[in-house]
Amino acid sequence: MTPDAIAPDAATTALLVIDMQRDFCSPGGYADQAGLDIARMRAVVAQVQRLLAAARGAGLPVVHTREGHLPDLSDCPPAKLARSIAAGAPIGSAGPLGRLLVRGEQGHDFVPELRPLAGEHVIDKPGYGAFHRTTLGPLLEALGVRRLILCGVTTEVCVHSTLREAVDRGFECLTVGDATAASRPALQAPALAMIGVEGGIFGGLCDTETCVAALDALPRARREVA
Repeated sequence: MTPDAIAPDAATTALLVIDMQRDFCSPGGYADQAGLDIARMRAVVAQVQRLLAAARGAGLPVVHTREGHLPDLSDCPPAKLARSIAAGAPIGSAGPLGRLLVRGEQGHDFVPELRPLAGEHVIDKPGYGAFHRTTLGPLLEALGVRRLILCGVTTEVCVHSTLREAVDRGFECLTVGDATAASRPALQAPALAMIGVEGGIFGGLCDTETCVAALDALPRARREVA
């Protein structure tokens, strides 16, 4: 899938913004407590802002995802909890932004620059992939969406998990590489390179500039109807 393939079928394309939350992008959140470089995650906020503006202007559906767990952690697998403990950031433990990766806490919320607008969809997910134990699949079906533009964090975990889930479900996917960030610099390029193997087994790859240009080029009539 190339960026040009978005324009002819905009009615079936959605922007999927993955986990741009304080727990991953802000001081005191889960990623920060786990010793990850949150500056890498913060660095893509501007690109995601541009994608949001272009998608909204083109009338595309926008879906935001958040990773987090119920307050009693009943939806957190023991193995995942154990991994978080080993990383030094136990899920559910107290932090400067509230309990780590727990729904309703300050850290679970979106970074202020990327808050959803009224009418945009929010998917709360307990896993890395956005389809696992969520209503994302039925939502996209109801919206008539068959193509996804993906951005967000982290490239090697939640973006890739969601991308692979989507491809297995038959969606055509376009990942905006410079609007994603890996938890470690060495992981970004390999994670993006995996998308293009075998003729684009996980869809297409482009940069923000190219994607925004394609969305901005959509017919004015489409924007007025949306």
